[in-house]
Amino acid sequence: MATKIRLQRHGKKGKPFYYIVVADGRAPRDGKFIERLGSYNPNTNPATVDLNFDKAVTWVSSGATPTDTVKSILSDKGVLYKNHLNGGITKGALTSEQADAKFATWLEGKEGKIQSKKDGLLSKKELDKKTALEAETKKKEAVAAAIIIKNTPVVIEEPVAEEEVAVEEEAPIAEVAAEESSEETPTTE
Repeated sequence: MATKIRLQRHGKKGKPFYYIVVADGRAPRDGKFIERLGSYNPNTNPATVDLNFDKAVTWVSSGATPTDTVKSILSDKGVLYKNHLNGGITKGALTSEQADAKFATWLEGKEGKIQSKKDGLLSKKELDKKTALEAETKKKEAVAAAIIIKNTPVVIEEPVAEEEVAVEEEAPIAEVAAEESSEETPTTE
């Protein structure tokens, strides 16, 4: 029986969630499986993988063939590297202490990369929030300034003073014209 390590899809439409399973190569994707090794959630950033490491190493060393996606997941978690080191131990090229030391060093470096990615995502998220807050503050200030400009009454002092002078100048002319017209009109008595 040819066994495969593959993903079994679960979750709703647009939000996939996968189980990592060992199944017969002829079984349908979401059908019968031999053993469940873990789960994979690609909806989070970085993707969440829960894996039974020892069972995965056992199945890979016994000849189970992983699919491409599962192969990248197993490689990311170190299952394939551990299998490679175990092969070196069986050939006599390494001792188990040397293999454990190499794997521990690789694991520390991998955890450092994952942590730096998480920190980068958090700092980016905080920077985006700060930028959005600054943009909103500027927009709010601009709207407040526009409202103040709209609601302030327009005060024009100089033209008002000129109109008063013009009205005062027109008043004597109007009085003179009124006197002239009263003199010309004949009185009928």
